[in-house]
Amino acid sequence: MTPFLLNTALCGWSRLRFELLLHWRTRLSRSHFGASLVGMALPYQIATLLYLFNERDEVLLLDRKQEPNLGLWSPCGGKLHTEIGESPYACACREAWEELGLRIQSTDLHLTGIISEHGYLGQAHWLMFLFEVKPRLKALPPPHREGDFGFFSADKLATLRLPLTDQEQIWPLFWRYRGGFFAAHCHTNPDARNEWTLEEAMCPLLL
Repeated sequence: MTPFLLNTALCGWSRLRFELLLHWRTRLSRSHFGASLVGMALPYQIATLLYLFNERDEVLLLDRKQEPNLGLWSPCGGKLHTEIGESPYACACREAWEELGLRIQSTDLHLTGIISEHGYLGQAHWLMFLFEVKPRLKALPPPHREGDFGFFSADKLATLRLPLTDQEQIWPLFWRYRGGFFAAHCHTNPDARNEWTLEEAMCPLLL
C-alpha cells in the first residue's frame, strides 16, 4: 500500500470513530435539548486565530488580559473588519503585525481549520478561521496590551488554563489534521454542554 493510501485509510478510520462518537452523543443529548437553542438571536462574530511555532515546534499562546477568554491561554488573533469587507487572510496578516510586529502575507498562511460555535457562553455565535503561520518564530514576542506570550510544547497544553472548546475538540482536531484541513461545528446547550460535529476533514499527506 502506498504512503498516500495508507495515510488515507488511517485517517478515514480515525475520522469514522470520531464521527460515530459524536453521532451517539448528539442523538442522546438532542432527545432532551433538541430545539432549545434553535434560532437564538445573538451577534455573529467572525475572527481569525494564528498558530505560530518556534524552531522547536513549540506553539505560541497568549495569556489573555481581556475578554473573550480572559485569564486563559489561547492563540493570538482577532476579529475581521467586516465593515470594510476584510478577508480572513488579510485579517490574519494584519493581526500578526498588530500583535506580534510580524510582517507576513497570505502565502505564509495555511488554513488548517474552520470552527463555527453556536451560542458560545450564551453571548455570541462565532465563526473562526484557524491559520498556521509557516515562518518559524526565532524569539518570544514582547508583552502586548492583550496579554503576555509564551511558547509551549504540545504535551504542556494540558497543564494550562484553556478555553473549554479548545480543551474539548479544537486542540485535538488541530493536532490530528495539522498540515491538512478540518471544519467543525460546536452547538452549546443551555446547560453549557457542547455538541460537536466534524463537518469535513482532510489529513495531511505523508512525505
